[in-house]
Amino acid sequence: MSITKEDAALALECERRIINAWPSLSTLIVGDWVLRFANGYSGRANAATPLSHGAELDDTMLDLIEELYRADGLQPCIRLTPLVAPATRDAVLARGYRVKDASFGMIAPLDGVPVAGEGELQIEARPEAEWIAGVAAQQSGVKTHAGNLAAIVEKVRLPAAFATWLIEGEAVAFGMGVAERGMAEIGLICVDPGHRGKGLGRSIVTGLMGWAGAMGCHSAYLQVEQTNAVANKLYRSLGFRELYAYETRILE
Repeated sequence: MSITKEDAALALECERRIINAWPSLSTLIVGDWVLRFANGYSGRANAATPLSHGAELDDTMLDLIEELYRADGLQPCIRLTPLVAPATRDAVLARGYRVKDASFGMIAPLDGVPVAGEGELQIEARPEAEWIAGVAAQQSGVKTHAGNLAAIVEKVRLPAAFATWLIEGEAVAFGMGVAERGMAEIGLICVDPGHRGKGLGRSIVTGLMGWAGAMGCHSAYLQVEQTNAVANKLYRSLGFRELYAYETRILE
């Protein structure tokens, strides 16, 4: 997708905030890039990410990135966002990096946030053990590792909401939000399989949008896989629009 100058500036604002909203366990700065390491839990926390417009990587820097990730037992991973210089994108592809996943960065204004559905929204400022266990139970693959999830979310230092949606006292949906300088990231939205199709994803997202508005934020942003049609439809219905597209690429 093409991107305007204004949206490119917004994309940069989102990408820089994401580093704080979803911390890694270890971080290195290499030129205009941040290299993040978190035991392989999630793509964003274990990838090289550009943090300025026209961010470049030469062969020496690419060699270093690959060496560092392999030394940590991880596949070299690079996020190709609109911030990446075209020549660097070409160089990454020439080395054989394949697409791991493709995502949209989406953004929505927070004026006129819709009211959440029936149920009870519980928000904690810090991630409780029950929230971590509940989220991990809804995940698959490496994301079922509650310890690695806890290691990430417990490092959040900005105002945060660790949200649980309750129906008759039962935790049926989860999510989190992190607010920074007028914008809030919304993420980790998950619903218990036995309760899907009842609008609970909408309830937890609108609850977090309401929290973000109460925190003084003017916008909410999130990232979603391009192939997740259900989530994309939900977010668009809540006022989110596609701000930019990016690929996460790994080297076998």
